[in-house]
Amino acid sequence: MPVSPEKEKAVQKRMEDLGIKEEDLIEKFILGSGKGGQKVNKTASCVYLKHLPTGIEVKCQQERSRTLNRLIARRELCDKIAHQIHQKKTKKQREMEKIRQQKKRRSRRLKEKILSEKRKHSKLKKTREKIEEES
Repeated sequence: MPVSPEKEKAVQKRMEDLGIKEEDLIEKFILGSGKGGQKVNKTASCVYLKHLPTGIEVKCQQERSRTLNRLIARRELCDKIAHQIHQKKTKKQREMEKIRQQKKRRSRRLKEKILSEKRKHSKLKKTREKIEEES
């Protein structure tokens, strides 16, 4: 699947805005691995990029197409360099941080606080119960 010229221009423009030059990049194509069968294991479609001034490395093997992987690798490199420059977290980094926070174990004090709040709430709800009338 070929990459559209608009997408290539957008990535080139973003690289220019961030001051990334093609001369500063080391690009290698590596044999892929993992799922995908013979096609992935035979062809060197995995793209490795290294930005020499910053030392940031990116490895991309999301697609079977080398050209598509080149585009994706350049996007990821731009994201990492932008994060380093502006200290802004990318959407992917925010999602990863959110998942890490969700999986994080709660402290003993927090657990006790939550349980005490639950007990208070249950007592409040019990006071709202209907009283049965005897006839």
